[in-house]
Amino acid sequence: MKKLYLILLLMAASGFIFAQSQPYVVLISFDGFRWDYSERGITPNIERLKECGVHAKTLKPCFPSKTFPNHYSIITGMYPENHGIISNNMRDLRTRKEFHLYAREEVKNPDWYKGEAFWETTTKKGIISASYFWPGSEVTDASRRPTYSFKYKHNFPYENRIDTVINWLTLPEDLRPHFIATYFHDTDSYGHQYGPNSPEIDSSIVRLDNIIGYFYRELERINMQDSVNVILVSDHGMTEIYADKIISVGEITSGYHYESIDNGPFLLIEPEENEIDSLFSELKSHEEHFTTYTKSTIPDYYHFSHNDLIFSLILVADPGWTLVDKTESEEWYLDGKGTHGYDNNFLDMHGTFIVNGPHFKNGYKTGTLNNIDIYPLLCEIFNLKIDHKIDGELNNIKFILNNNQKKYE
Repeated sequence: MKKLYLILLLMAASGFIFAQSQPYVVLISFDGFRWDYSERGITPNIERLKECGVHAKTLKPCFPSKTFPNHYSIITGMYPENHGIISNNMRDLRTRKEFHLYAREEVKNPDWYKGEAFWETTTKKGIISASYFWPGSEVTDASRRPTYSFKYKHNFPYENRIDTVINWLTLPEDLRPHFIATYFHDTDSYGHQYGPNSPEIDSSIVRLDNIIGYFYRELERINMQDSVNVILVSDHGMTEIYADKIISVGEITSGYHYESIDNGPFLLIEPEENEIDSLFSELKSHEEHFTTYTKSTIPDYYHFSHNDLIFSLILVADPGWTLVDKTESEEWYLDGKGTHGYDNNFLDMHGTFIVNGPHFKNGYKTGTLNNIDIYPLLCEIFNLKIDHKIDGELNNIKFILNNNQKKYE
């Protein structure tokens, strides 16, 4: 009996030491926070992060430059065609199921999510994780969720989210998460409604900068300001759209039989099988301010062809232009002043990447980074071996790490 008690005591002690030895990472997403928003002279708190950490010129999203695909690419290290979340809106032509941001049951359906989120990777290694509203963290399969997570509430106060993160960081060691992901929608909402060059978006930028200030004051209060690695990212940027730049696809496709999904910067069309070639030719002959691709002709740099959820025809609008199919009203788009989803090489679609903490270099500037490389970066920080196929490459981002920081076993 004494021997068993001693073994249990040693196991508990080793678990405590393991927990203590793990790094802390807080991954923060500011949805739609364009790469240049922090260069407007209105973000003193973010500026301090830049000065004492690493600042990339831009963070390149995956195509399409939409919210759910890119948040899931960040957290899995995979292109949308491989992790399955190819857009904010999807239709499975085989099952007839549809995924939309406000279709809550499908957003929680784990069948859509093919990648391994970083919180799944940490769980395998006994590392506690947490998420406050990160896309993909609400799946109904408990084994694929973070240790701690919340159901999404769009208007839940920002400071309350930070308070919860701080509370997590002050839990007893055996209950404390070492990886935390959290999400703020502000600049996406105001960018859509008012545009990226509006006074309203400047006010939104200031609000999020204040949140960073509040977070660091709270970290200082709990004496963890020098222990936590903070990774501030955004999923995409934002560009202006115009009411007189509407492409009425329905007028071009009149007489054809097909279904479509995802109007706006890009549009997916699935014609009847015997009409694919003729409709493709029809669209090509009318191309003005948009480009039509098939899954076999879309450029490789899009990484947008190897998935059954991608329809046979892919239309990509020129920046500032809006594709509207016959099944959608144009009026919906005339109310907004900004959007995203265009070619991910277009600079306005690029987001933000700023990191700070003991694992990162100090006062270091670099060029464009790819968001799929963040997952292998997280694995490197936690010294976790990647035992499945991903698209991200550690070598593309490893140079931002502080080489003097010890490895965690």
